[in-house]
Amino acid sequence: MANSIRVDIVSAEGEIYSGEATMVFAPAIMGEMGIAPNHAPLLTTLRPGEVRVRDLEGEEQFFFVTGGALEVQPFMVTVLADTALRAKDLDEAAALEAKSRAEEALSEQADDIDVATAQSELAIIAAQLKTLEKLRRQAKR
Repeated sequence: MANSIRVDIVSAEGEIYSGEATMVFAPAIMGEMGIAPNHAPLLTTLRPGEVRVRDLEGEEQFFFVTGGALEVQPFMVTVLADTALRAKDLDEAAALEAKSRAEEALSEQADDIDVATAQSELAIIAAQLKTLEKLRRQAKR
């Protein structure tokens, strides 16, 4: 179909989503990007955040990725995520608990490796919480 683009979202755990879409939004390393059918070929790195897929009926599906790679072809988008899950499966309580642990590790600053790990975890947790907030706003509409 000329007005759609094939979307595959996969991680080491397996395939999370596969289907046709009219638009895909992804958290590329340089910023949020939108991909429509006939997009120029592209390969980029993903940062932690939300991937949105607008299906053929106009409904949006939300996914969370911790990072990875994005490959775009004119009629195909492949998200190769480090970790991916449906955004509705995010656990806010667990994210807030992990945030507290990471902040505590940062305040202790035991060594450079621990600080870098805690900063990385905080970036992922912040992206998760942002995704959860977007889902809440979407549900209120």
